[in-house]
Amino acid sequence: MSVLSAGLLAYRPVVSSSDGSSGLEVLIAHMGGPFWQRKDAGAWTIPKGEYDPAGESPLEAARREFREELGIDPPGGTVIDLGSFAASRKSITVFAVDGSGLDISHPVFGEFELEWPPRSGKVASFPEIDRVEWMHLAFAAEKLTASQRPALTALAAALGTRGVS
Repeated sequence: MSVLSAGLLAYRPVVSSSDGSSGLEVLIAHMGGPFWQRKDAGAWTIPKGEYDPAGESPLEAARREFREELGIDPPGGTVIDLGSFAASRKSITVFAVDGSGLDISHPVFGEFELEWPPRSGKVASFPEIDRVEWMHLAFAAEKLTASQRPALTALAAALGTRGVS
């Protein structure tokens, strides 16, 4: 049986000041801990986490995980269900919500403990996420883990029907 995970992808429409073209930015997070410290491409994630369907819905879990991982209340508003995506032994359900006006200037990242260095017997604490940024869709696609990139395509398709390019 696969592990169930849910995430919340905040987005915001943007207009280029140089040419007036419109686009879309998404809020993604760089994974924390020693393994990801010096990696960039493929080392970013949608704020997400595991949940038990007996205890909460995927949307409730996505909102909870957003708050736990970033220390920021998730944006309200209309939620778009982008679907579920396979990621190794996980199934990730992703929701999107307009995050225009979301203040990310003071995030408070959750932490996890890990034996580090390996086989040292020493346990260290690391942030689950070490930074969070708004990125244009094309740039975010280069940064996200490969298994989460289809959520960007689903978001673009969903918003394309609403006039956002």
